[in-house]
Amino acid sequence: MEEIFIAIMEHIAETMPELSYIDEDYGQLEPTEDQDSYPVTFPCVLIGNTESDWNDIGYGVQKSESLVTVRLAIDCYDDTHYTSGTYQKVRERQLKAKELYKALQGFQCTEEATPLVRVKSRDYSLPGNIKVYETMFSFTLHDESAMQEGLKKFTLQ
Repeated sequence: MEEIFIAIMEHIAETMPELSYIDEDYGQLEPTEDQDSYPVTFPCVLIGNTESDWNDIGYGVQKSESLVTVRLAIDCYDDTHYTSGTYQKVRERQLKAKELYKALQGFQCTEEATPLVRVKSRDYSLPGNIKVYETMFSFTLHDESAMQEGLKKFTLQ
């Protein structure tokens, strides 16, 4: 799964160089009372919250139906009500979310994974004028990492 994260991070960095921060999502946007928030800069993309349902194929080989969540967070300091004259900032944020979706839709992270397919999306706000655009992608992963040694040699020949 680690290769999936790295491939997604690298692809986003290449496709959207204007992003100031790309990382694994480990709660940077939701600090707890006991923990200070990790300093992130905006706009940023956080990747995480993976979920996999594994099926055993046999001999240590498994296949998963997996999900990964990608969150685009943007600080919203512009006044965007209709008479503000800057309400077009709403469109700019939504276009940035669409750009991220288009960069990842159909992206194949590794040879062992199928291309990413969007299955769910939503947006929400966080305290501090932060808007989050969240997209969940599904993919199938073929994992031979626990394959029995004798079978590995046999299948490679």
